[in-house]
Amino acid sequence: MAISTKKILVPLDGSANSYRGLEVAIHLARQSHGTVTGLYVVGTVKPQVSEPITPLEKLFLEQAQKIMKKSKKMAAKKGILFYDKISYGDNGKRIVSIADREKFDLIVIGSRGLGAAKEVFLGSTSNYVLHKSKIPVLIVK
Repeated sequence: MAISTKKILVPLDGSANSYRGLEVAIHLARQSHGTVTGLYVVGTVKPQVSEPITPLEKLFLEQAQKIMKKSKKMAAKKGILFYDKISYGDNGKRIVSIADREKFDLIVIGSRGLGAAKEVFLGSTSNYVLHKSKIPVLIVK
């Protein structure tokens, strides 16, 4: 049974492993004529519309935009349509929730990102996604 890879979700945090995951996702999308969505999860609660944005939140958003711009260029060079998405909350839970809710076919995630707590073989986020996701997960080292 073949797995459809028309709609691929790639969590991005700016780490080398997350960009390797993006490269693999772009390759798979080219083979299946699919699209790639990059997801950056800000590890804070989403600010309310009425609340002013804090300097830290502004820094997170600037970082997310920088990563998405670079990712979009990488995809465009290979002729792949790239969508960007920024979400707030716990990394692993948000990745799994968005993948399920928006009916992605595949999650391609780097084995370890920028998190401070690094596990022996997998990062804590990729480990969580691997075990909690209802859709296929490809972990890239």
